[in-house]
Amino acid sequence: MLFKSALISPSELQDTLVQNGNVILLDCTIDKVGQSLKDAKLELLPNSLFFDIEGKFSDHAAKLPHTLVSEQVFETEAQALGIDQNSIVVLYDRWGVYSSPRAWWMFKVMGFDQVYILNGGVPAWKKNKFELTDSYKQQHNTGNYKAHFQKNLYADKEYILAHYKAPEVSIFDARSKGRFIGLVAEPRKGLNGGHIPHSKNLPFEDLLDGIYYKQVDELKQQFDQFKTPGNEYIFSCGSGVTASILAFASYISGHTNIRVYDGSWSEWGREELNLPIEK
Repeated sequence: MLFKSALISPSELQDTLVQNGNVILLDCTIDKVGQSLKDAKLELLPNSLFFDIEGKFSDHAAKLPHTLVSEQVFETEAQALGIDQNSIVVLYDRWGVYSSPRAWWMFKVMGFDQVYILNGGVPAWKKNKFELTDSYKQQHNTGNYKAHFQKNLYADKEYILAHYKAPEVSIFDARSKGRFIGLVAEPRKGLNGGHIPHSKNLPFEDLLDGIYYKQVDELKQQFDQFKTPGNEYIFSCGSGVTASILAFASYISGHTNIRVYDGSWSEWGREELNLPIEK
C-alpha cells in the first residue's frame, strides 16, 4: 500500500502528489437528497477527473437509483479515465465525506485494490490552503484496468432474504432513526416505512465529525456498541450511497468482512414486493 490507511489526510496526499505521478484523482460528487452543488462554484483538486456515479457508473436500465453497473461497463468507463492495473486512485467529493465511499466500494467490488479516500474532501483541502482549480483535466489515454467482480462484497435482495435471520450476519442501516422506525416518510414515492427485520440502526452522520470521518477508535466503538455475534456485516441505506459510508468505516476499523446491499431500501421497501419489514 502506498498509504498506511485507505483513508488519507490532505497533507499525506499533497506529499504523495509531489513524489508520485501515478496517482489518479477522481471527484465523486453527487447531489444529496434535497441539496445540490450544481450552482456552486466548481472547486477541484488540480488534475482531477470526474467519476460520474449518477451517469456513467449507474445502471439506468434498472428501476432503482444508483444500481451498480456490470463488470464490463465499469471496466470500460474506468479505462476511459486512464486507470491502469497499477494505478493509484484517490477519491474525494466536494461535500467532505458523502459519495466518495460509494465510489470506493464500487472499485473494491470490481477488484481494484489501490483505492483511497481523501478525508474531508475539497473542504479539508481548502482548509490546508492547497491549490484548487475550477476545471477537470482532459483525459486522452485509455487505461488497461481489468474488472473482476468480487461477489463477497455485494448483497442483493435474494442474499438478504437468505441471510437476514442468520446469527453470523449483522445488517446495519445508515438511514435516520425516524426513517428506520417508520415515523418519517421516505423521500422516494412508493416505499413502505420501517427496516429489514433484525437490522441495526447506525445513522451515517454518527460516523462523521463534520466534513471528516471520526477517529478509527471512535468508529470501532460505533460498531462495538451493538455487541453483534456475527462476523459478516451488511450495510443498507436508501439507495446504496450512505451505506457505503458505513462499509468504509467498518473496513478502516479492521472489520473487513463486509457487503453493501446495492438495492437498499429503494428496493426492499417497495410496496409491491411485500418483503419482511419491521417498524
